[in-house]
Amino acid sequence: MKLLNKKSLCIPKSISGLAKTVVLSSLFIAGLQTSVNAQKDSIAPPKWWVGIAGGVNINFYNGSTQKLNNDLTSPTPFHSGKGFGLFLGPLVEYHQLGKRWGFMLQAGYDSRKGKFNEIKTPCNCPTDLSTKLSYVTVEPSLRIAPFKGNFYMYVGPRFAYNLDKSFIFHQKVNPEYPDQIANPAISGDLSDVKPVLVSAQVGIGYDINLSAKTNQTQYVLSPFVSFQPYFGQEPRTIESWNVTTVRAGAAFKFGRGRKVSHDAEKADAIAVVPVKTVIPEPAAVAGEDANVAFTINSPNNIPVERRVRETFPIRNYVFFDEGSTHIPTRYVLLEKSQVKEFKEEQLEVFAPKNLTGRSKRQMVAYYNILNILGDRMNKKPTTTIILAGSSEQGIADGQQMAESVKKYLVTTFGIAPGRITTLGLDKPRIPSGVEGGTTDLSLLAQGNRRVTIETTSPTLLMEFQSGQDAPLKPVELVGVQEAPIDSYVTFNVSDEKDAIKTWSLQVTDEKGVTQNFGPYEEGTLSLPGKTILGTRPEGDYTVKMTGKTKSGKTVTKEAKMHMVLWTPPKDEEGVRYSVIFDYNEAKATTVYEKYLTDIVVPKIPVGGKVIIHGYTDIIGNADYNKKLSVKRANDVKAIMESALAKAGRTDVTFELFGFGEDEGLAPFENKFPEERFYNRSVIIDIIPKK
Repeated sequence: MKLLNKKSLCIPKSISGLAKTVVLSSLFIAGLQTSVNAQKDSIAPPKWWVGIAGGVNINFYNGSTQKLNNDLTSPTPFHSGKGFGLFLGPLVEYHQLGKRWGFMLQAGYDSRKGKFNEIKTPCNCPTDLSTKLSYVTVEPSLRIAPFKGNFYMYVGPRFAYNLDKSFIFHQKVNPEYPDQIANPAISGDLSDVKPVLVSAQVGIGYDINLSAKTNQTQYVLSPFVSFQPYFGQEPRTIESWNVTTVRAGAAFKFGRGRKVSHDAEKADAIAVVPVKTVIPEPAAVAGEDANVAFTINSPNNIPVERRVRETFPIRNYVFFDEGSTHIPTRYVLLEKSQVKEFKEEQLEVFAPKNLTGRSKRQMVAYYNILNILGDRMNKKPTTTIILAGSSEQGIADGQQMAESVKKYLVTTFGIAPGRITTLGLDKPRIPSGVEGGTTDLSLLAQGNRRVTIETTSPTLLMEFQSGQDAPLKPVELVGVQEAPIDSYVTFNVSDEKDAIKTWSLQVTDEKGVTQNFGPYEEGTLSLPGKTILGTRPEGDYTVKMTGKTKSGKTVTKEAKMHMVLWTPPKDEEGVRYSVIFDYNEAKATTVYEKYLTDIVVPKIPVGGKVIIHGYTDIIGNADYNKKLSVKRANDVKAIMESALAKAGRTDVTFELFGFGEDEGLAPFENKFPEERFYNRSVIIDIIPKK
């Protein structure tokens, strides 16, 4: 059959294309951050990354096209289609660990080939059209890590330079006349193709570390998905054909970190000794910014003989993983034969299988919550509980979570089923979050997927507590403490105009051995003594601070420092308590006021010292969290000072710190919701007079 040219055709009215909706799937991969050995050089994570990205383009054709070039026009227009194409090219990234903002640049081969849906021409002939449309693409993007972690989003423009515009057109014979001679497929190049397209893209990705944190060269695999909408992607200057693309693939990246000699480890802490400030000697200053102050706070660390008795608050929650109604494996689940051996005061024997990170003894207690509960219910046979499971997936899912906890208590500890009531909720009676809040909603949702243990039995509850959300009775353990925060040496850099942008330290001992630390952006740095001393009991050092101002000038300061290594205590004297705060709250509840006044304050010995540390989780803005932690610490201090004043006592001294969400100093990590809940705390260390 002979093709008609454009002049002999009657072109029908254009038909509006239906918009296609593409739903992008999210990536959820948990990461585990390990501690850095304090006595060895650590590796600062790379800031610059290079690599290669590859993936598949899923191309959706919409609109209309009919004139293919000056020599060929289809009798009937094509309207929609789809296809798959290759994306492959190099990439460069800049981003810093713990920062939200970064930059990405991808470039390479970008295929938008596809095949239009088959049409019928006026002769009832099935007709196909496929294209090999392809480009060299350049894609600069803003990189955003909303949780300051491995998950990131990116958005930016796309500049595409046409490489290939070929097509294959094939009009087949009318199936009602199968004996006709078949028309050959016609190949050619599309006319009126734009040489350059300017469009946009948005995507998400997740960095999976492939190498140990201690390696200087780091390798990362980053699965990603991006969406490139139709606007700006009309490949021709005529007609209305446009292309929408979903790209899925992965990037392999590598970067080289920088060796640093500072400690990234935070030891489990209770302060036990007074701090002595070392007055720095006159310092030499280069440049015009002579108003920079550099001070060193190096504690005496006089050896003492002390252990610490810690009281751990127990939240009445068991948190569940998304999509599962089984008790997570991070909780300690006993065999029935082990129940007789379980002792609350020897929880270290029943540690979680994969316990890592800081404050291990506390997490042993928290992950034994079900065993503590079962043991206490056996000892108090008249106690009863309600297990309220809350799930965003609905009441039935929450009920199943509660039933999993009940089954464990009944089958393992032999608790009578009638003593345990279960119910399902779509959200907790007291959910995390604030009304109308929009910050870190996914982390808050994880904290609301839980089973709440409710009871009216006072023997199971914390002193003075009652109600549906009352914590369980605390656990009290005795153990040897590790180097406290107040035993760290602290360096402070400040200036009137906030002119210092970054600063570094050079620490030289009596023998001329030099260690380098930095650069740093914050004005205060605290390091455990063993980071500098190693195994030496004490030493004298010359410390040189070199700062870079925002104007590009160099400022140097020098001071002398004597350091004494902190040594662990031996006999039992120190006491520690904790107060848990609700999400975004800086005010202790009325019940906690009673606890502080009647339980904690009477434990302060005459002439004792109270050291208060405030913390938050990582949800929200870091600066806001820093202020929130100080408010929490001040609230606890005010309650205790008021109780002391009513008792006529003026012999107690206070020290107060607010560490915010600082993940190097926080009591716990922030991987799981229970860790974030326990990070919303104020820790109270009671130190007797020497």
